[in-house]
Amino acid sequence: MKLFKIILNTIPRPILIKLSYVARPLMAFYLRGNSYTDPIDNRSFRKFLPYGYENQRENVLSPSTLSLERHRLLWLYLKNETDFFTTKKKVLHMAPEQCFVNRFNDLEHEYITADLNSPIADIRANITDLPFEENTFDIIFCNHVLEHIQDDTKAMKELYRVMKKGGMGVFQIPQDLNRETTFEDNSITDKKERAKIFGQYDHVRIYGLDYFTKLRSIGFIVEEVNYSQKISSELSRRYRLMEGELLPVVFKN
Repeated sequence: MKLFKIILNTIPRPILIKLSYVARPLMAFYLRGNSYTDPIDNRSFRKFLPYGYENQRENVLSPSTLSLERHRLLWLYLKNETDFFTTKKKVLHMAPEQCFVNRFNDLEHEYITADLNSPIADIRANITDLPFEENTFDIIFCNHVLEHIQDDTKAMKELYRVMKKGGMGVFQIPQDLNRETTFEDNSITDKKERAKIFGQYDHVRIYGLDYFTKLRSIGFIVEEVNYSQKISSELSRRYRLMEGELLPVVFKN
């Protein structure tokens, strides 16, 4: 557990992504079993791996897809509650996650990935100044990105600008549901202090419940989807989901 924390906090993320392609099949083979299942690829394991930059969570990182609780919840939501897997769309995926990118590429979508640093993104792009025309995308995924961005208001406005009217987005963030208002302090620049206060060395805020209000102020219609409530406790345990996690699903009129 300590080793994973050291790796996450010392090796730059782009290098971690490259190394994971080598390590992933080895971990999946070693941890094979029947206790837990990743619904993204339906492979089962005796346990999942730990994950967390500051406070590590046990048994949450799938050895096969490298999905976390939030990824598995989103996959189930898209599969069971939307037409994402059956209807062709133009999709923008900011900071694409490994557990999704190849699978989404295999669909019939016009699928574009973008990020400033990720080695698996198609386009190098700054989320506060996106190189796309307005009203371009039917669906936008921007998950666990905004907490890294100093000017998240500008980033939200850009996401709104490039989304088509009638479009949908999922903008997950690490959120403290016991906190009414978002906390940020730009004077905190030390990496260890940021990790201690914000949960990760490259985070700049902790979002509270007012995150949804901020998205609405940009112009989005927001649904606070507690999709884990629709999943049985047995499946939630087997898939290693986080009870009560809210999916911020947004729309543009």
